[in-house]
Amino acid sequence: MRAIRAASAALLGVASLALTAPTAAAAPSVNNTPYDFRITPSTVAAGGRVTLTAGGCPQTATASSGIFDTVNIPVNGSATATVDWDARPGGVFSVSFACGSATASLDLTIAGGTTRPTARSTTVSPSGVQGGLGGSIGGMNAGEVAAGTALVVAAATGVVYFVRRRSETRQH
Repeated sequence: MRAIRAASAALLGVASLALTAPTAAAAPSVNNTPYDFRITPSTVAAGGRVTLTAGGCPQTATASSGIFDTVNIPVNGSATATVDWDARPGGVFSVSFACGSATASLDLTIAGGTTRPTARSTTVSPSGVQGGLGGSIGGMNAGEVAAGTALVVAAATGVVYFVRRRSETRQH
């Protein structure tokens, strides 16, 4: 009888841990072409600059996205694009590359804060609190996931301990 209770408690613990596991992130961007399309850096603040490269492309390539104008990339060269100031912090945007008929799409992440130039100095404005959303906007935080998993394990251990302790003291 105790084996059945222990097995069911173990299954309950495994099920609760499986439900708290983070979901798989979106599929990473893939370059299925013979060309070396690159975005450097892959994370940039709104208003920042990125370098776009189309290595090995035998003609002028293009790169376009919803957060910057279409850019022509010369043969065996690179080009620079300036990200729009109103790009959403924390957002991941697709950058489409084209070299002849070959196309690829890579991801560009916008950093959490923005830097806006003013007449005299530079002001940095952090992403700030997003009230009313319950924290559902931010990305995954490994520390929070580990803390949540530890809480679930502690709760499951406590349940197993008290169930076993109670059944040992009962007289039938």
